[in-house]
Amino acid sequence: MLEAAAAAAAAAAAVVVVVVVVVVVVVVVQVVVMVVVMIVVVVVVVLAAAAAVVVVVVVVVVVVVVVVVVVVVVQVVVVVVEVQVVVMVVVIIVVVVVVVLIVVVVVVGK
Repeated sequence: MLEAAAAAAAAAAAVVVVVVVVVVVVVVVQVVVMVVVMIVVVVVVVLAAAAAVVVVVVVVVVVVVVVVVVVVVVQVVVVVVEVQVVVMVVVIIVVVVVVVLIVVVVVVGK
């Protein structure tokens, strides 16, 4: 029984480590995406200010809109992945707890 409990604890610890790593990676990706977006916006604004030509301004606006749409899509995908990871972790924890309870009941039942 102690071996089963130790194995369950080790599995739970491994799950926690994986979740922490995934969350850190997701946060880093989000920060990088936001920094890139800010840089692109600044560059676009500078270019728009430097060029008084209507065509350039239209192109700049289109580029900004495309970048914003891409960023929003990426953020939505990231949130979906985060939710999936959380659900998966909860399911794994529930399964581990149920298995440990079954082992305890079987051992105590004998």
